[in-house]
Amino acid sequence: MIDASYWVELFHSQQRLGGGFLLTRRYVLTALHCLRGLNTLDEHVDVVLTDGSRLAGQVCRRDKNADLALIMISDAYEVLLPIPRAGVAHGGDDWHGPYRPAASEVHLRGHVDNGMTEYLCEGGGVIEALQLTAHQSLGDYSGYSGGPVVKGLPEDQEPVIVGILLEQAPDRAAADRAANVLFAATIGEALRRFDQFDVEHLLDVVHPASASPTQVLSAQTLTVEGAASSVESWFDRIDEWSQRALLDPSQVAELRFIAAKAAMERQLRGDDA
Repeated sequence: MIDASYWVELFHSQQRLGGGFLLTRRYVLTALHCLRGLNTLDEHVDVVLTDGSRLAGQVCRRDKNADLALIMISDAYEVLLPIPRAGVAHGGDDWHGPYRPAASEVHLRGHVDNGMTEYLCEGGGVIEALQLTAHQSLGDYSGYSGGPVVKGLPEDQEPVIVGILLEQAPDRAAADRAANVLFAATIGEALRRFDQFDVEHLLDVVHPASASPTQVLSAQTLTVEGAASSVESWFDRIDEWSQRALLDPSQVAELRFIAAKAAMERQLRGDDA
């Protein structure tokens, strides 16, 4: 089981900026409006993990239209946390948010109203979004922005991240009170917005933190059958990503090539490294 240690808090010096989460072991995804506390010349932030570890990071990409930002963790740090897989939500699914802005705040949970809708977000762009209902009527959900939307219930064995919380809908009956309807960019939208998520980064969610994709493939027994079995296992995973629309055809082809090449090189070397 993967715990919820993949969410983070973002700081600039002692100023708390907001939340985010590890989409890979090198990149943190957050809502761009969470970074309003930064001046335009300062891209440096601290990424604080759930265990209190404070890592240096830098804002490397901003997508104003989609209200999304990407933060790269410094190469000086090695993040070994397990990364949950990404997925797609559908209307009627349960959802929850493991991130909360303070220990005294509640964890959000609710149901998905629409798993894929076009939404004109605060940044001015039309994004692919989830429309969510929260079971907790808090009035103001702004502190939860940037947190992950996870399909299912907190007690489920395998978390699947399906979106990132961005905004809430206003209550038309009372202008001074916000409704418990929230909007989140889908993970697919984030992957399309940032080209940093190439095939090697996507592999983060399925292989151990201490091993590269080549090392994972190379750990198989030195037999033709072992190499073939390894490749077939990777092909099954690649097909799953493709069916969930997380990979385009060029990425599928590249991943298949990487898997086959690593297995063949291991077989040809004839060693146990």
